[in-house]
Amino acid sequence: MVHIEISYSGTDRSDALDAHVREHVSHELGRFADRLTRVEAHVADTNANKAGDHDKRCVLEARPRGMDPIVVTEEGSDLYQVIRDAGKKLGRALGTRFEKADAVR
Repeated sequence: MVHIEISYSGTDRSDALDAHVREHVSHELGRFADRLTRVEAHVADTNANKAGDHDKRCVLEARPRGMDPIVVTEEGSDLYQVIRDAGKKLGRALGTRFEKADAVR
């Protein structure tokens, strides 16, 4: 299981949003769980209570053991979709990083 820390800015924390972050990050990164110390999720609504396109942001930072952190950012108009897309992006980035590291060994 991947240890996930979640922080919020400009939007209220909810159990549903916490569960969504944990579910999608765990799903995308589960295969790397033994190689990660933790993942930090920063969920934000950059316009807070004002309406606007592409004002939702999810920044995911993975901490691989013995390596530099990897950070991805995804922005859009739907917070749940932004979280899903950021998880996929981080999964691809970690896959590439670990493949390269394994090839060097």
